[in-house]
Formats: sequence, structure tokens, C-alpha cells
Amino acid sequence: MASMTRRRNAKQVSGESIVIEAAWMYYHDGLNQAEIAKRLEVSRATVVNYLQEAREKGYIRISLAPEVFSGHQLAEDLRERFGLQAAFVVPDGGSEESTLMRVARGAAEWLPSLLDAGDRLGVAWGRTVYEVAEALDQTRLTDVTVSQLVGSMATPYGFTAEICSAHMAQNLGAQCINLHAPAVLSDPDLAARLREEPIIHSQLEALSHCNKAIFAAGSCAPDSHIVGSGVASDEDLAWYVKHGATGVLCGRFINAAGEAIPGPLDDRMIGVTLDKLQGLDMGLLVSDGADKVVPMRAAIAGGYVTHIVTSAKTARGLLDLM
Repeated sequence: MASMTRRRNAKQVSGESIVIEAAWMYYHDGLNQAEIAKRLEVSRATVVNYLQEAREKGYIRISLAPEVFSGHQLAEDLRERFGLQAAFVVPDGGSEESTLMRVARGAAEWLPSLLDAGDRLGVAWGRTVYEVAEALDQTRLTDVTVSQLVGSMATPYGFTAEICSAHMAQNLGAQCINLHAPAVLSDPDLAARLREEPIIHSQLEALSHCNKAIFAAGSCAPDSHIVGSGVASDEDLAWYVKHGATGVLCGRFINAAGEAIPGPLDDRMIGVTLDKLQGLDMGLLVSDGADKVVPMRAAIAGGYVTHIVTSAKTARGLLDLM
């Protein structure tokens, strides 16, 4: 973009051009909003609107250096305490919702740097993973394939599992292998036959080749995503909790040690089995909230996690949990 150093007032610049000029002055020339308002002969409030429009239209991309968030004390404490390769801790927001969005954005900033040519990335689903996929800036990675880890079900958030994996692949510039089947069926025999269908069989086989994965840890609360999505009923949840469940990973229940709990859902589910998520080059856990501390610790204990993205408050909760 050509330099915009000569003064022009708002009458000489209109529409899209004035938005671009305001953005250039603010982000490249280092002028504050009052100085830009004076140069363009508009109000400071108008300049604020111009900058907001520039961000909404994608004229501006703001990137945060990942090493800042993975190198401070809380991140180092997490890494050392739990034997992780790295941790990425973002500041707490003003609410649970704003903090979740910060965590998702942090994961989106970090993820491309964690991927290499030839990687096969397994993608789970849920609100957090969806927000990570949406927050990714478009890039173009070489020879990366994204695979959907869990079949699809209805969701209270207005998206499905294939949306998570498809949008993540699109924004990473990667190939995508979706799993064209429900996450859970009503009949075990039907589920077994569906797994043997050639197209589903090949899609499930692709999960065996994933060397990296991104997922969230789910709680065993009555209002958890596992129930809200219809994967488990209230009765299923009660059964697993009675048998020691403390968290959910990719639709599978785990105990405090991170061990899979065999139960009534296993024969009816279509998706990755938890043994396929252990020992990967990267297991990126993206979760936040007081109700996620216990499930996150279980996922770490089970050997699924090599990297973690969370907030400062949740990081302290993980470190304080005995």
C-alpha cells in the first residue's frame, strides 16, 4: 500500500478509502485517535468507527507473539508441574464468555506454529473448538490434513462437528476428511455395520494416522455438552459418574487418572477411541473455566496432553488442585 503521509480532509476522501487511511495512520504511522481526527477533520468518535469497520472488514489483522504467553511464569509452572511440552496462558477476561473467547483466540494464534508439513491433525468438536476454528486467520500450510475425530450430533450452539473440522481446514489451507456419520446410534449392531461401510471405514482409518490433535475437556455436570448435544442421556451420564467418570474427551468418559471407562455408549459410538489420542506428537488441550479444572487434570493424567491453552485463573486452579 502506498504511503499516506500527505494531509487530506474528509471531503477529499470518502467511503472505503477514508477507513483505510484512518487504519494506516493508526497502525502504521502511530498516530492516536485525536491526531487522526484532526487530520481528517472528523470527530474522534468517527475515527473509532473507522477503525472498528477496518477490523470487521478484515483490513487489519492483529497478531500476538505466542512466545509472550507461553514463556511467562504461569505457563512455565504448568509445563513443569505436568510435564508438558508447552503451555499458553492468556489473561482473564471480564466474564466467562470473554475469557473463553480469549482462550480460543490464543489457541488460534498458536496453532499454525505448532503444525508442520506432513502433519495429520485430528479435530474434536464443541463450543471451544468451534471458536478456535472461527478465530483462525487464513493461512496456507503445506501438506496438512485435518480429520474429524467424532461423528456429528445436534448441538445447542448452532454448529455441528463437521463445521469445526471443515472451517479449521479451510482457514489453515489444509485438506479435510470429514466423518459422515452420527456420533452415537441407538443400536450397537447398526453402529457396527455403519463402521464397516467403505466410506465410513476409510474415514475412521484416517484417524489412525493423526499425529496431532486439538480437543477440549468436557465436564460431567448435568448441563454439560455431552448431554446437551445428545451424545449421552441423563441416565448415561449418571451411570458413568457412578463408575468414576470425572471428565469427557472426544465423547468418551474418563476417570481421574484419565483412563477410559468402558460403558453402554461404546458400542454405539462412531469416532476416535481414546487410545488413538495417546502418545501423539501434539495433543493440544484448549479449555477454560472452574468446571473444567477436574476434567483437564484427568486428560493430562491420561497422557493425552502435550500442549495446553487456558486462562490465568484456570491455570491457577490446575496448579492448586491436589
